[in-house]
Amino acid sequence: MGMSMNLNIHKTTQYILMGVGLLVLPLILQSFGNAWVRIADMALLYILLAIGLNIVVGYAGLLDLGYVAFFAVGAYMYGLLSSPHLINTFTTMASTFPDGLHMSIWLILPLAAALAGLFGMLLGAPTLKLRGDYLAIVTLGFGEIIRVFLNNLDHPVNITNGPKGLDQIDPISIFGVNLGKKLMVGDFEIASVTLYYYLFLSLVLVTILISHRLEMSRIGRAWMAIREDEIAAKAMGLNTRNLKLLAFGMGATFGGVSGAMFAGFQGFISPESFSLMESVMIVAMVVLGGLGYLPGVILGAILLSALPEVLRYVAGPLQEMTGGRLDASILRQLLVALAMIVIMLMRPRGLWPSPEHGKSLTPK
Repeated sequence: MGMSMNLNIHKTTQYILMGVGLLVLPLILQSFGNAWVRIADMALLYILLAIGLNIVVGYAGLLDLGYVAFFAVGAYMYGLLSSPHLINTFTTMASTFPDGLHMSIWLILPLAAALAGLFGMLLGAPTLKLRGDYLAIVTLGFGEIIRVFLNNLDHPVNITNGPKGLDQIDPISIFGVNLGKKLMVGDFEIASVTLYYYLFLSLVLVTILISHRLEMSRIGRAWMAIREDEIAAKAMGLNTRNLKLLAFGMGATFGGVSGAMFAGFQGFISPESFSLMESVMIVAMVVLGGLGYLPGVILGAILLSALPEVLRYVAGPLQEMTGGRLDASILRQLLVALAMIVIMLMRPRGLWPSPEHGKSLTPK
């Protein structure tokens, strides 16, 4: 009993120290420049996306290469409802909303989550019979269809503004605090990017809690049964159709929320931000970290979102050494790819795989 109490105290101390570290981190990074806090902000958004995709790929075992489509749906939902674009396009709306559509984040966030979840189920419905490579190809096509639609819905009626994108998007405001402006606490200045960091961190913590509770629930266990053997799961009486649809819908919901946050954070969105490469990177985060294991997925998201930015400082000197013959951005992608190959060769189950994986195979 004494040992278990000591373990609990030790674990609580670890969580407290981790929490303090996460709260202080942006204030330390801020002293080195806002660019570093911005990298942390983007890493948190990618964690949100990776946790959402982990529900589909990690828990239910459904390979989704079009996940960025739900990210785009959430971003455009926020962009359209908090920018002057719709008022400029539909003049009849100007009389109803003379000051423009500047809707509250508390209204947009549920709408973005619901719309992305609906799109997730729309994607899931025709793919219920597919698995493996065939499912991956269909989801990849879905992601590209959404991007092409966003690129071309600027005529005959200009809804998305096409390749020019949406600008003048309102920054996020929470409890009267405009996160687009710096906040003064006494003589201490908290930058806008730091305020966004705390918002994104709160969302990530809520998402981790929801995802963990889902994993431990009957639904989570049913998803894992489908992942391991769908025919056996169906034979045991599980409604695999509804469970698959739920996995697609739940995963897409997190993507929609992340997209809405991204639009408010950037202030500008365009279809180029939602390319196939983004989907591939999110899948790589989940697989590289550890499929179906939350700590691993978070680690993978942090590494793959922060590593390219850190490698900027390596690629520059290497370009100079080659006399400028190698492009720095291409060199950076090459270094990221090499790092991923080395990790997957050395740790084929991911950097931080689930400790329960293969437990039944160990001799007693």
